[in-house]
Amino acid sequence: MSKIFFQGTFGAYSHLAALSVDSKAQIIPCKTFDECFLNASKDASSKIIIPESNRITGNIGIEYLIFEYRLNIYAEYFQKIEHNLLGIPGAKISEIKDVYSHGQALSQCSNFIKSNNLTEHVRADTAGSAEMISKSKDKTKAAIASSLSAKTYNLDIIENNIENEKGNSTRFLIMGKNISQPEFGEKKYITSFLFKLKSKPAALYQSLGGFAINGVNLTKLQSYPEKNSFDSYFFLCDLDGHIEDPKVQKSLEELGLHCQDFHVLGVFEADKLREK
Repeated sequence: MSKIFFQGTFGAYSHLAALSVDSKAQIIPCKTFDECFLNASKDASSKIIIPESNRITGNIGIEYLIFEYRLNIYAEYFQKIEHNLLGIPGAKISEIKDVYSHGQALSQCSNFIKSNNLTEHVRADTAGSAEMISKSKDKTKAAIASSLSAKTYNLDIIENNIENEKGNSTRFLIMGKNISQPEFGEKKYITSFLFKLKSKPAALYQSLGGFAINGVNLTKLQSYPEKNSFDSYFFLCDLDGHIEDPKVQKSLEELGLHCQDFHVLGVFEADKLREK
């Protein structure tokens, strides 16, 4: 049986995403993202599923771990995010005074929280908040979490889909130690890589010229300072296309001339949700 590690507790959106990706896998929670990456780097038969960015609130902040561990990306998966107000069985919205959840979930449901005059409390994660409410047996307290958390911790969904904006989703990356990529065919692919430039003027501008000349579309280019540094940056990049496409190869060769560090993180099929 394959293993998938995720950060958080059972019922988290990462748990939901792992079930969607491989419902037959052994799904194992980790306290931190660091622990997930460490487990996958030690056990080549396992995978991790990690939230990388959210459509509304942006980056999750795991880039330094991608840079440090350099695991291979096998796939991306967009998980629909639907927030629910969960309470003790029988609790009514009029009884709820305090609401607990991850900071991002609270901000994504701010309109509902204000209109119901609830006092918000930031916790480490959504599912952990649901577990805490379940143990508290206090009808005045509620959590914002997934419907899976309601099932997992035997809570009632008092109100569903309470997020400010419908259609929110989180992009997850499925990663592991072994290198694997699909054969170059007719499908839509993403090539993901990281690089660090040589220290010289206009290095970034010059390094990206190859993509423009070869007509390759960059869908993501983000810079991050190296650990303990504000003058040394690495870049995370996604492009449309397969690494075996001659246009992509030429672009990356051109980029390589300007780099002191370059590493391909993965080649994988683009999630169908990208087209929507």
